[in-house]
Amino acid sequence: MTFYRDSLNALTVLPHRALRRSVFLAMMGLLLTLGLAGCDTLVTDQYEATALVTYTWQVEYRPRRMSPDRPRTSRQEKFASASLLNRNGVQPEGAVTGPDDQGLWWPELPPRPTADELEARLQDREQFESPQLLKSTQYEITYEDNTGEFVTLPTKHALYRKAVRAYANGRSLKLTLGPNDGSIQKVELQ
Repeated sequence: MTFYRDSLNALTVLPHRALRRSVFLAMMGLLLTLGLAGCDTLVTDQYEATALVTYTWQVEYRPRRMSPDRPRTSRQEKFASASLLNRNGVQPEGAVTGPDDQGLWWPELPPRPTADELEARLQDREQFESPQLLKSTQYEITYEDNTGEFVTLPTKHALYRKAVRAYANGRSLKLTLGPNDGSIQKVELQ
């Protein structure tokens, strides 16, 4: 009798799961359709691909001693930084190294924080770790839209590189914009 009852419960659960899965898949399809419907495409031959590269010194400050009643909280302080704007993959003035394996040129390193600078930011009962050099990059593409206005939107490294190759070969770009035209999602050479 127990076997029969368990089998009956399994039969009533399966259709419920199948229904939930069908509803989930239908909702995902609707969201995907709405997302793609909000993406505009345009072709332009007036564009510029930029990558802003930045070196920044960062230091972590931590409490000296840990106490069981006080959670371990650390904080990070940023010190000197140096940036360089890469345009269309061409070596920018002021580049010291590059191109790297990402096709980017980098500026001279900013000055490393001195002991006096590190100690000046110490708070009560803290110690600092060794300074770390952070590298960051922001990619953007500026293009002329259908009204003749220039628009700058963020993008990803791979799309920046496609635009750089297109620029080097004098090719137009077909751009697919993200939701609300807030970013560039796809780049195709024309």
